[in-house]
Formats: sequence, C-alpha cells, structure tokens
Amino acid sequence: MGQISITHFSDPGCPWAYSASPALAVLRWRYGAQLDWRMVTIGLSEDPQRYVERGYTPTRMTVGNLGFRRYGMPFGAEPRARVAATARACRAIVATGLLDPGREHDALRALQFGWFTTTLVLDEDADIATALERAGGLDVAAIVAAIDDERTIERYEADKALTRTAAGSPTDFQGKARQTDGPVRYSAPSLVFESDGRRLEAGGFQGIEAYDVLIANLDPTLAREAPPESPLQALERFPGGLVTQEVAAIMTHNNQLPDRPAAERALVELVGSGVATRTSLGDDALWQLA
Repeated sequence: MGQISITHFSDPGCPWAYSASPALAVLRWRYGAQLDWRMVTIGLSEDPQRYVERGYTPTRMTVGNLGFRRYGMPFGAEPRARVAATARACRAIVATGLLDPGREHDALRALQFGWFTTTLVLDEDADIATALERAGGLDVAAIVAAIDDERTIERYEADKALTRTAAGSPTDFQGKARQTDGPVRYSAPSLVFESDGRRLEAGGFQGIEAYDVLIANLDPTLAREAPPESPLQALERFPGGLVTQEVAAIMTHNNQLPDRPAAERALVELVGSGVATRTSLGDDALWQLA
C-alpha cells in the first residue's frame, strides 16, 4: 500500500481555510492513514494594527465572514470586541505539535471554531486556552505556556519562511498565491502532495475534485474507501465531531454535490434515537457520538 505526504499550509484566522474543512474531511475519510499530513502555519498577521490600518473593524470582518456560509461551515454573527492577529494562535498550533505530535489538526480545528463561531479574541492567551479546550485531551495549560518558548518560535519562524517560497510555483501560476508582507507566499489552505519524488500542488481554496484527482495521479494503488451508509459511521471515525456539511460531504458518492438536507435529517434521527448529540455552533451544529 502506498502513501502520500501532504504539506498543509493553513492559518486559523483564514475563512477560506476554514471553509475547505468539508473537503479535507472527505480526504481523511476516503484515504485515512495512507495520507501523512504535515501542518505548516502561515502567520497571516503578527499585529492586528495591520488590519486596522486597512480599514478592518470587528463588524466589517464578521459581515465579510457571513459570505462564506455558502460553503457550508458554521459562522457566528456577533462581532468580537476587537480585531485580532493570528500569530499567537499559529504558535499555539506549533506548540501543540511539539508537545503532542499529531494533534496539530485538532488544535487548528478548535481554534477555527473559536475564530468563526465565537467572540473569543484569539491573540489573547486566555481565549486561546478556551478555544483549545474544545479539542479534548490536550494539555491546554502546557500548550499556552509554550507559545513564547524559544523552540516554538523557532519552528513557527521556519513555518513562515517555508510558506513564503511560493514564487514561481503552480500555486503562483494559478493566481492562488499572495504577497502581503514581502515574499510571495502560499495562501490558506494550500496542499502540497508528494509521493516517490513527485510533487503536485493544490494552492489556495480548492474543491474535493482537485485534491482527489491529484491523489489519483500520484498513486492509484491507494485504497479508496466508499462513503458510509449512515452518518453514524462518520461520527465513529471522527470522535471530535463533524458539522453538517462535513457529514454531507463524506456521505457523497463520486464527488457529486452533497445532499445536506438528507444528511441533517439522518443526523437528527441519530440524536432522536440517543446515539448522537447535537451542540449548537454558530448557525449550525457539531454532531458527535453520545
């Protein structure tokens, strides 16, 4: 059985990265441990003043985020107290990887939920800790304490430097790279697939079709799991929970359009039978095994 390595460039404060969650959930369902993920944090902003000087306010950012609801992820509609930078949240993800390797994705996801469905100000350590508690099983106190550790900062700066090497890449060619603080960088989310010396890029926001065709060309010997018959199987695979659009995407055959209403009806039935729970999250919900 082959394996493909994926370098995942992301940032917890990017709504495009958050909106790609259903497609990433499909990849994890479909290919499982055959994909070896590496998280690289982008560090979109070190200081919120950069956004303030460009005219951003908490209200403007919240209104802008509402436009991303069309991709299916939950969003809140209450502005936070002030604009926040993303660097400390990125370093919390890096610290998670150093202290608890393999949990970086869980930290990213918890911080994304905090960023887009709550009013937490996620460049403040207390609010970062509150968001990370959602992940479950993390030593949140140790992670937050390590945000300013030399080792964390060194790894974070290495992530930032790698992110800013996109000039001339396929991502740049496709118009998916960005240049916001000097060098041309990968945007969030950018996925770089590598196998047997070959490298393919899916830069910026892409649909599941783009990811799937790259995997098919890199290694057609992989086992490709069919969609589950019931949302229950998806919830069993993802104990941290899934939102409605993620469940609908996982249950979709052959990259067709997800049937969200059907997925939600099936999820409600699971809750009614006592085998699943529903926790309100922004304008949607997080579904988990009871």
